[in-house]
Amino acid sequence: MSSEKKLYTVSIYSENNIGLLNRISAIFQRRHINIESLNISPSEIEGVSKFIFVVNMTEDNVKKIIGQIEKQVEVIKAYYHDLDEIIYQISGLFKIKSELLFEEPQIQNIIKESYARIVTVNKDFFVLEKSGRKEEVVALYDKLSAFGIMQYTRSGLISVTKEEMKISTLLETYNN
Repeated sequence: MSSEKKLYTVSIYSENNIGLLNRISAIFQRRHINIESLNISPSEIEGVSKFIFVVNMTEDNVKKIIGQIEKQVEVIKAYYHDLDEIIYQISGLFKIKSELLFEEPQIQNIIKESYARIVTVNKDFFVLEKSGRKEEVVALYDKLSAFGIMQYTRSGLISVTKEEMKISTLLETYNN
């Protein structure tokens, strides 16, 4: 086990229960662990959600957290991975004045070079979406800031594991 702090994703599968997020986050809070990112989404199974917490801690502590979660909260499965073991992305949405899209040729180049995509355009603004590593989304933000961003939002980390995991089989068994 390692006593070096690094980023881990803690993934938790659970039925959709009221108050579940509060109970899970209280476990992190009691240990004074800051949650760097949180993403909650439906899983592959109807009625089961997937919670992804990104935390900066030691492997020893993440194992203790997993044990506490499985002991204190009704979960189907909880597990952790470091960032080297997962494929992950974040998404950023940028709202920018429409006139810039047509009057600033650099904007077109920035969009093309960053592999961003235009989600919508109207007479007042356009919305640009960029998915990728945090560094890529932040770099696009930095480039667009020179032209003025009306609004910006960024998602938390979403991920899948690199190795084959049988979570779908586990969830199917649970569902039956």
